[in-house]
Amino acid sequence: MERTPRIPPDPCAVALLRGGARAAVTVAVVGLHLRGAVHAGRPGTLRRTGAREAVSFRHPLEKAVHIGLYRPAGLRELPERAVVRRALARMRAELAAEGLLRPPVPGRTRAARRLVASLRAGHPLPGSRDGSADEEVLLAVALYGDLALTALLPGLTRDAGLTGRGALADQGLFPWGRGSGLRGVTGYEGPSGGYGGDGHGGHGGSHGGHDHGGGWGDHGGGWGGCGGGGYG
Repeated sequence: MERTPRIPPDPCAVALLRGGARAAVTVAVVGLHLRGAVHAGRPGTLRRTGAREAVSFRHPLEKAVHIGLYRPAGLRELPERAVVRRALARMRAELAAEGLLRPPVPGRTRAARRLVASLRAGHPLPGSRDGSADEEVLLAVALYGDLALTALLPGLTRDAGLTGRGALADQGLFPWGRGSGLRGVTGYEGPSGGYGGDGHGGHGGSHGGHDHGGGWGDHGGGWGGCGGGGYG
């Protein structure tokens, strides 16, 4: 019998459960952007603004992303920077300890799938950002990926290349495990109980794709990521 997770529905953690490393990093980027700490740089890149000491961080991944932007980077490159990989590895370890991820086999647990489904049921995708608090925007991006980015943050999404080919489009596909294509878009699980993501209904066959920039092992980082160390 699976125990009930003790962690709160933090947007970065929710994004990691739903869409993997790139989705979690995207939420961290959006959180920093909403506080004026990160903006679009050259086309398709992100850059940080101001001194690190002047920025407040909601989550350790935000701090890691801010440090990782020591020079501008695109969303495809950012999850590969060492400080970000370490933060993602720590998040995975925490989620595994809460029974939401299964080490070492990539995949969410049933409790994680229930959590994401429950949050989606209680937080439908907003049609616009009007009247939405920052936390609501972050949770929407965590739960709906590209759909939320396009609806709520079109300027940043376009200028920083957060969606599309350069960013490896995120339509809610869960990047771990085999055969996530159809299951990821529709939320269907075959008889084997695969690891398909909870894609936004009605958008099957959209861009899809896998999180090549930072899946379970982050290109050699393995379950423990690329070495230890703190967030900065």
